[in-house]
Amino acid sequence: MGLRRILTFTMLVVLALGATLGVRSLDFSSVIAQSNSPLLVSAAASLTDVMQELAPLYQAQSKATIRYNFASSGALQQQIENGAPVDIFISAGQKQMKALQQKNLLLSGTQRNLLTNRLVLVVPANTAGMTSLKNLTEARVKRIAIGDPRSVPAGQYAEEALTEAGLWQTLKPKYVMASNVRQVLQFVEAGNADAGLVYLTDAKTTDEVKIAQMIPTNLHSPIAYPIAVLKRSSNQKVAKDFIQFLSSSIAKKVFAKYGFTAT
Repeated sequence: MGLRRILTFTMLVVLALGATLGVRSLDFSSVIAQSNSPLLVSAAASLTDVMQELAPLYQAQSKATIRYNFASSGALQQQIENGAPVDIFISAGQKQMKALQQKNLLLSGTQRNLLTNRLVLVVPANTAGMTSLKNLTEARVKRIAIGDPRSVPAGQYAEEALTEAGLWQTLKPKYVMASNVRQVLQFVEAGNADAGLVYLTDAKTTDEVKIAQMIPTNLHSPIAYPIAVLKRSSNQKVAKDFIQFLSSSIAKKVFAKYGFTAT
């Protein structure tokens, strides 16, 4: 009877963690047996589609099970700092990874830049005459969606670009802040924003928006996706193997399909 209560409590704890982190439900039989422990990868929201396609390709050649937690890089950073049982972190910006490094939470020798991306201005697909950031000052543009610069790397790049273009302060009354870059895209898709700044890879996932401008790279910091294994990971060997897989020719082809550039 005591053992049954312990197992029930264990499953409830796992379920609570899953709900908190936004990950898919774990297989309780694996947890109880403590075998085939899932590899938990916390990745920037802009990686959602490509990482979901890569998981079965890796699992086909490995016994490991991949579980993803997608959110803004800032939110993921905070979760990790608060003790979330993450094995691998993939950020859409250097700031969040550096913060974890400064707190000595990364496994030495595992951090590297995995991918690069581009920042683009998107508008609803039926919008005409929008070709540059300067168009955002027009009266017809009432709402501009961007990621919250405090926690969303895409928002940080957007702020940098608009500042360099001399538009940041002028456009402030029009900003609609989003919790991650995918929410920015959703705002524009739904018509809740007249324009938005997202990654090229996000823009490629839908026909509901179109790219008005590829933002010049000299207007913002280089967009890089650093990856690292967490020091407290209990699956360090598998985590390193997965990172190696992400650098393989197979993975690079998938990344290219979604518009990412492998480094």
